[in-house]
Parts: sequence; C-alpha cells; structure tokens
Amino acid sequence: MQLSTADVESLERATLQAVAPEAVEVLPGWLLPMDRGTVGRAHSAVPLTHEAPEISALNAILARYASRGFAPVFRLPDLPAFHGMQRALQKRNFVRRQPTLTQVARVADLLAHAGNGPIGELAQTPDAAWTAMFLGPGLDPVDGASRARALGRAHGVLYASWREGGHTQACGAASFGHGWLGVHGMRTDAAQRGRGLAGRLIGAMAQEAHRRGIERVFLQVDASNAPALALYRRMGFTTAWPYAYWRRAQPPGA
Repeated sequence: MQLSTADVESLERATLQAVAPEAVEVLPGWLLPMDRGTVGRAHSAVPLTHEAPEISALNAILARYASRGFAPVFRLPDLPAFHGMQRALQKRNFVRRQPTLTQVARVADLLAHAGNGPIGELAQTPDAAWTAMFLGPGLDPVDGASRARALGRAHGVLYASWREGGHTQACGAASFGHGWLGVHGMRTDAAQRGRGLAGRLIGAMAQEAHRRGIERVFLQVDASNAPALALYRRMGFTTAWPYAYWRRAQPPGA
C-alpha cells in the first residue's frame, strides 16, 4: 500500500490518539507527546512527514521537553531522509534502540482472510478477564499497567476478547480515528498459540471498521517478533516503514 504525506500524518495522529499521552505539544512538522509511562510512542517526538527534517528543529524539540521536565526521546523512521537527524542525535549522545515496524493493510483484505469463520467479541470497556489476559505472564507488570492506563485514557477504544468455556484465551484493543483502524495490545495465552485466535480478534476489529466506513488498518510490531510478523503477513499486512527510538545513552555506572 502506497502512503502519501497526508497518510503518514494521519497514521501518526491516529497512533497518538490510541496511546493517549498526558500532553502533546506541536512544532511545525512534529508532534511532541509527553508522558511518564512506559509506552514509547506516548513520550517520543515523531515527525509528521518523511521528508528530510530541518536539523535546526532539534534544539527547539529538546527545549520543549526540558521545559516540561521530560527526558527527550525521538521516534525516527529508518529512512535515508533522516540520516542527518540521526547523526546529529549521535553527536548529542543519543543511541538507537528498539527497531520496530509500522505495518498497514486494507480492511477488505482482513475481512477476506477472516472469511465466514467465528470472530472475537468487542466491548466498550475492559472487564476483569480481559485485563487479566492483557497483564498475564510474559509481560512486565509495570509496563503492562502503564499500557493498560494508556488504553483506558484513549477515546473510543474497543476491547477484543476470545473466550471459550468461560476463559479468556486472547485479547487485543482496537482504535478508530483519522481514517484508520489501529490494532494494539495483542495477547494470546501461551497454551493457545498457533490456533489463529489473534486473527479472529483482528477479524472482529475489521468488521467494526468496515461498519464505520474505515478502509485501512495499521499496527506497530517489534521487528524481532517473528511469529507476529508471520501472522500479519498472512493477513495481508505489509511494512510501510521501519523506525527506532533514539534515547540518550546512560553514562557508565549510571
């Protein structure tokens, strides 16, 4: 799927809508979310275009974060246009961390993949079973709680669950905004993996997106998460762009 400059901006705005930072400041061509939680997208400056940024913007961004008492973090596309900004950050002792992929698909492709099989259920609020699945084994409890709070602050998020025999075996969350369905927080019980439950949840999200007239979907996935990438590829997702977080290196002994 080819994305225009306007598409990139709408996707990034949809991303911040879903992670709901405590505050967002704006500079020309940039969004500056600020948050004390652990969700990287909620506290890292992100460009609204993939054209080469003005290096002079760096000082203004750093000053904005400093004035609010937040450590500056950048979420930069791994694209040639950003090599100059990346070099400038390296000179200021920033290092590249957590390679991630922004992936996109068409809602119609997700619906075709789901076919006529059973799909998950959607709810306007997370119940105790959803929360227990989301915060289950394998997730850092502090990070998980922070992510749950961010989803809870977001406007219009729906919570997806797959339940059998009174047990929740998979969960996720869907955001709807700026012309995009966003897929977030996918979790599957370790004993139930390989059954396609995540695909059934995304099928439910896609049906709701279609009902709302939304035609495109995005998600962000760790570049090293091979099982998730294989699933998303089967469902029709492609990588729109890779990105990474740039954070100040800790001094030795810190």
